[in-house]
Amino acid sequence: MSKKKTLQDIFDDDAFGILKPTPNRIVKTEDERLIESFQEITIFFEKNNREPEATNVTEFKLLSRLKAVRKEAKKVALLKPYDSYNLLNTKEEVKSVADILNDDDLGILDTSETLSIFKLQHVQPASERAETDFTARRKAMKDKDFAPYEAQFKKVHKELREGKRKMIGFNENQLKEKSFYILDGVVFLLESIDFTKKSEVFPSGERKQKNGRTNCIFENQTFSNHKFRSLIRAMYENGRMITDLDNQSEEALFKNANIVNEEDTQTGWIYVLRSKSTNPKIAVINNLYKIGFSSVDVDERIKNASKEATYLYADVHLLDKYACYNMNAQKFEHLIHRFFADVCLNVDVFDDREKRITPREWFVVPRPIIDKVVMLILSGDILKYKYDSVNMTLIEK
Repeated sequence: MSKKKTLQDIFDDDAFGILKPTPNRIVKTEDERLIESFQEITIFFEKNNREPEATNVTEFKLLSRLKAVRKEAKKVALLKPYDSYNLLNTKEEVKSVADILNDDDLGILDTSETLSIFKLQHVQPASERAETDFTARRKAMKDKDFAPYEAQFKKVHKELREGKRKMIGFNENQLKEKSFYILDGVVFLLESIDFTKKSEVFPSGERKQKNGRTNCIFENQTFSNHKFRSLIRAMYENGRMITDLDNQSEEALFKNANIVNEEDTQTGWIYVLRSKSTNPKIAVINNLYKIGFSSVDVDERIKNASKEATYLYADVHLLDKYACYNMNAQKFEHLIHRFFADVCLNVDVFDDREKRITPREWFVVPRPIIDKVVMLILSGDILKYKYDSVNMTLIEK
């Protein structure tokens, strides 16, 4: 007669570990998932200093998620303690068809067909009825009016072929008068911008947002007076920028660089930093510096350096900063970056989600060289020099 097995014998005879206890799986609640998804939007705002826009699939998903949350009072109440940047307090009340059209992030409604809803058939319009202000039709120009622009368009195409100008992605911060752009494959000149509004009043409060009419001349002998915000939406959807001539932008920069008086406005700071990173791949690099631009005080800009990819997720030591007057400080920064392009740091860093990021504002170059290059840019003499990365010295061209 076989010995009767005890409960302990059964557990001891579990060769495949079937009876071994497994850790309880942690299941996130619906509220926790909502908070986590909102924090992704917050992280985007911290990195880009703006709300997500309908410029690509990733941003559009974040934008749609943010708009959906704003419409639900319960979700807003739950997320309010996590809303460090007031992202939830921007709900706009839809009062008219114009509100719907102006909320068209993808520009789906910004077409000539859409304008048909504003056309009255078999009805005499009132004398005070104004043309819809959402978008503008392109109108044909007379030969004599277009003639001065035709030569400019031909010249731009020639400069593009010769590499003197380039087509680059659109950035609304660089939308300016007297510059050339491409919309739906057609080159146009942004002749002028008439800003009629510098702020908008919404139910949630007043927010700064420039708007007004533009005067755009297209190479197919048409012109339009798109609203400024409508033009921006269209450009994000299917537009490109055409760079200015390098020598023109640089000469304008040098011309105004050192002229400072009481009427001048400071436009930003160029700063030089050294990393305090303990990452072995970074800490061992000698002469590693970040050369960057900030429109706000540099101390304020770098206070959260350890949380930002552009600072290699580490605190930094501010070595120097240069106040910029009477010039486009971002062009100043771009010029420095182009000058040191051969010694740009090529290293990947990873955020807390293991997402790979490659910062482009760190350079391996001796500090005295950086100081000298800044001074040469301010004096305008930088055009005579180039950087010899092998011997780590400046040489005349």
